[in-house]
Amino acid sequence: MRYDLVIFDNDGVLVDSEPISNTILAGYLTELGHPTSYDESLRDYMGAAVHRVHDTILERTGQQLPEDFDDTLHARVFAAFEAELQPVAGVADVLADLVAQGVPYCVASSGTHERIRVGHRATGLDEWFEDEWIFSVQDVGRGKPAPDLFFHAAQQMGVAAERCVVIEDSPLGVAAAHAAGMDVYGFTAMTPAERLAGANGFFSRMPELPQLLA
Repeated sequence: MRYDLVIFDNDGVLVDSEPISNTILAGYLTELGHPTSYDESLRDYMGAAVHRVHDTILERTGQQLPEDFDDTLHARVFAAFEAELQPVAGVADVLADLVAQGVPYCVASSGTHERIRVGHRATGLDEWFEDEWIFSVQDVGRGKPAPDLFFHAAQQMGVAAERCVVIEDSPLGVAAAHAAGMDVYGFTAMTPAERLAGANGFFSRMPELPQLLA
């Protein structure tokens, strides 16, 4: 293993949440009078913190989203997670391989701490993550594509940025990893490689990742 820390994005990389959450987000925005398709939600908001939704709607329409937007969105998403969320296929085996090799790993997500934990409990991934290995955009001032979250994760895990590798599936996440001076591998299960331009390598199935990390 040539890295001292593997930093995983959460949504779409550890848990197969993007189809669920973007279907709900697109429907909720449309319900509020901001027509949004599923594909548009993926394009505009995948990998982003929820404040990007507020900023984008305000910029495009001049209108503020309701004060309870975040609470309502999270309630709908969490209920769906508990009912149907699955881990990304093969990810538990990847984590087990890292444990066997003694390689530290963590998660650094644009989601809230509650979102991360709800998803991990629903999928059984909570057994693989200690609380101190979980980092959220809530811990830093700026979300992806700023490098703050990845810097924070590396610092808290006690590893220099240049010794870290990031596993991402969104253009915002790839940009953030580059800004942090970290290598990054693009997971193309949902996002075409051309949208993850600049990644150090690509893989479409989780069992392919250990070979990239070796």
